[in-house]
Amino acid sequence: MQFDKIIAVRTSKTVYRNGDRAIKVFDEDFSKSDILNEALNQARVEETGLDIPKILEVSKIDGKWAITTEYIPGKTLEELMRENPDKYDEYLNLFVDLQIKVHSVKSPLLNKLKDKMNRKISEAKLDATTRYELHTRLESMPRHDKVCHGDFNPSNIIISEKDNKAYLLDWSHATQGNASADAARTYLLFWLSGDIDGASKYLKLFCEKTDTAKQYVQKWIPIVAASQSVKGKPEERELLLSWVDVVDFE
Repeated sequence: MQFDKIIAVRTSKTVYRNGDRAIKVFDEDFSKSDILNEALNQARVEETGLDIPKILEVSKIDGKWAITTEYIPGKTLEELMRENPDKYDEYLNLFVDLQIKVHSVKSPLLNKLKDKMNRKISEAKLDATTRYELHTRLESMPRHDKVCHGDFNPSNIIISEKDNKAYLLDWSHATQGNASADAARTYLLFWLSGDIDGASKYLKLFCEKTDTAKQYVQKWIPIVAASQSVKGKPEERELLLSWVDVVDFE
């Protein structure tokens, strides 16, 4: 396996650049169904017209499954925020606008967010009382059918060096459902990255731009935290479970 360079290393996967292609290679023990579902998600989101790298093929390389997409030269929004702290608010404004754009489209064949959340709550290592409270809260939340990214954070946005256009990456967690659940997850991702001030600014901006009550997004936080804890990193679990425990989050 010889490619131009390694772009990113994640748990159980490595992303390489090979010319004008990005190749995500999964470890041998990675679930085949999850890999194929990720490719299918990306293909379905591509059909909405959002700016995302086009999927080119799913294949096996040296016995490992791989997803090949277009390679977009540029920097992630996370890199730009870090390199230009004076422009942080400007970049955050763009970030929220991009997420709202995602929520503006529909993809009827994507999995349902509520179904996924219910499964994750059942799988979470929580006591029966907490699981019951979370299932009940989830069931009471309105059912929507907006495209939700599921891992919307600045590292999953590439600003093209060619035309300055923003491209959205990593659709492995995409579902259709309630935009405020997607926002709650993004809020938690800011927290988990250590950017507490950014989390607060993000939530305020998202709620202002979408005319959404902050309390409504906050109602999703225990549900999303429980879901995140299933596959979350061990060092994140304690913080996530502290959010889950706040069943009446304020």
